[in-house]
Amino acid sequence: MSEAARRLTPLAVMLLALLTEDDMHPYEMKRLLHIRHDDRLVKITNGTLYHTVARLAEAGLVRELGVDRGGNRPERTTYAVTDAGRQAVAEWVRHELRWASDEPRFRVALSEAHNLDRDETVAQLTGRRDAIAADLRQTRAGLDKAAATGVPAQYLIEIERDEALAAADLAWIDSLITRLRNCEFPWASEDPARRHSPHYLAQRKAARQ
Repeated sequence: MSEAARRLTPLAVMLLALLTEDDMHPYEMKRLLHIRHDDRLVKITNGTLYHTVARLAEAGLVRELGVDRGGNRPERTTYAVTDAGRQAVAEWVRHELRWASDEPRFRVALSEAHNLDRDETVAQLTGRRDAIAADLRQTRAGLDKAAATGVPAQYLIEIERDEALAAADLAWIDSLITRLRNCEFPWASEDPARRHSPHYLAQRKAARQ
């Protein structure tokens, strides 16, 4: 992963991903994240949002297009994503889908996985799935060994919980990989017309108000 991608915060990734859809000003970005309920994934305040946009501009991942001074509204600077910004989003999502150990980062990576091709998403999730399966085998072997040597059950309940969570995660990720491979739902990179759908246009209109 490049230095630019490695330095991205989850909020920065989500803002860059919005700009891959279209040029926007920060107020519209915040509104759109709220309308889509993406603010459940990251904490968003005016301060953190504007600070993040400024840092993205300093890093050359977004660029200013102009300032809107219409009506009685405050000045609003519109930004566009650069080629480096698009690349950084893809790199971050690709890496975190496979390797994220932090749950919030993995959730953001999942929410932005549509920025990758379907096959690439499957490849990264498969790598994660194999790592989970390996950890689960190790956990189960440890539980079997502990039981065989007479370790009292009350000392193993935390490890049993780890086993249950890993098993559930493995089952879910296997199901997702299957659905992706079988093309059971549309994928953004394969459906450019989605940005002209009534639902999408309604979201954008509401975010500009």
